[in-house]
Amino acid sequence: MKRITTTILLIIIGFAAFAQTDSLPRYLQVAAENNPGVKADFLAYQAALQKIPQAGALQDPQLDLGFFLQPMEIIDGKQVADIKLMQMFPWFGTRKAAQTEAQHMAKMTFEQFRETRDKLFLDVYTQWFTLCRLQQQLINNQENKKLLIQLEELALRKFATGSTTPSASGERQKVKGEGSSTPNNAMSGMNMNTSPSPFTLNPSPQMSGMPAGNMGSASSGMSDVLRIQLEIAEIDNNTENLSSEIKSEKAKFNALLNRSSESNVQIPDSLEQIPFLFDIQSAKSLIATQNPMLNMINEEEAAYRAKAEMDKKMSYPMFGIGLQYMLINKKPVSPEPDDGMSNMSDMNNTNSMSSMNGKDMIMPMVSISIPIYRNKYKAQQRETAFLQQATREKHINTQNMLEAELYRTKHQLDDATRRISLYRKQTELAQTTYNLIIQEFASGKSDLSNVIQVQRQLLDYELKTAEAIADYNTMVANIQKLLSNNPQ
Repeated sequence: MKRITTTILLIIIGFAAFAQTDSLPRYLQVAAENNPGVKADFLAYQAALQKIPQAGALQDPQLDLGFFLQPMEIIDGKQVADIKLMQMFPWFGTRKAAQTEAQHMAKMTFEQFRETRDKLFLDVYTQWFTLCRLQQQLINNQENKKLLIQLEELALRKFATGSTTPSASGERQKVKGEGSSTPNNAMSGMNMNTSPSPFTLNPSPQMSGMPAGNMGSASSGMSDVLRIQLEIAEIDNNTENLSSEIKSEKAKFNALLNRSSESNVQIPDSLEQIPFLFDIQSAKSLIATQNPMLNMINEEEAAYRAKAEMDKKMSYPMFGIGLQYMLINKKPVSPEPDDGMSNMSDMNNTNSMSSMNGKDMIMPMVSISIPIYRNKYKAQQRETAFLQQATREKHINTQNMLEAELYRTKHQLDDATRRISLYRKQTELAQTTYNLIIQEFASGKSDLSNVIQVQRQLLDYELKTAEAIADYNTMVANIQKLLSNNPQ
């Protein structure tokens, strides 16, 4: 029992994994992970994140090194080298404003990535429903071919049994009622009321013994068979075209997933309408808060606000703190002649030189920049203010366009809903009509033209139903893109 249970569980897990591998959510996940366009935008977002620490960093300190080719004589020695180190600091809050701007720019890049991903999902949805629609058309053509083959067998049986249409039998009764007693008169009567057949038939030994009246019905039965075969040939041609188109659309679908064009795509045999309900006002609110395009503009405006603050602080002075180090060698003391007064002064000089001679000097420094050219700072601030205003206008325009797109999609969604209901009703009526007219054709109460006409209507309604369902599902995916309501 344990082995049986384990085997059953493995089979169930295998089927579940297979279904997950070939389901639409799985294809969406593969597209999000493999599509080069989505990857490029995500890498751009990661690159934008690296700008945040750059924007908040201090300027590199400046180090100046100077060496004398010949030591410079100074009072207390000989200066050999001069070393200076300076670090500049912007005005308080400037680095934080720059870092905030970089953060909003990174978020804007992330919203661009979301927009690219949502557009990819919409393309995958659209291409998937296109494949489902074509698959449904292919199935409908195959079912229609089966019906035509059954109709051909029925026509062949009528042709073999020599059944006549009601008009032909009524004509024979009319001739008999006129008192004709010879087969030649009946034949001549039939020839006067029957149009010549477009086909020339060589009568078989069995048919040579038929009455002349049955020859006309046999010719009519053979023309029905040929007309049905013409319909079958047309359906075979449509089937080949659909198969070729499905192969082409599969290659396009695999391109969205960044897979080989020959990769298998598992398409379901039935196209179901996605259950979807939404309120237009709630959808508008979700668009205002979740749509990536609007969020991208919001982040751009926030970045410009931070830039305006940074531009304002950049117009203030910058401070620098540094250190200067002077390398000094000792200066040798030369002996002087012995003199009373000079000995006294030389003693004082020797004492002073002995304490400072050759001693290196360290000097702290402070520097400050003076932004006296104000025009460039004012122009920079005005530029940022104009960019902020431009983003606000862009936000209003984009929101208006998205709301208009929402109403247009809602109209197309409602139209597809009405068409689905209409075509399903017409399909039911056409199916009932087809069943009745097949019985009438079998009993000789109707001709083949009516059967083919009703059958074409039935096929047309089935194809239109599949197209309407595909359009409805595509509109649902379009609304989900506007709301940014996707599974990933």
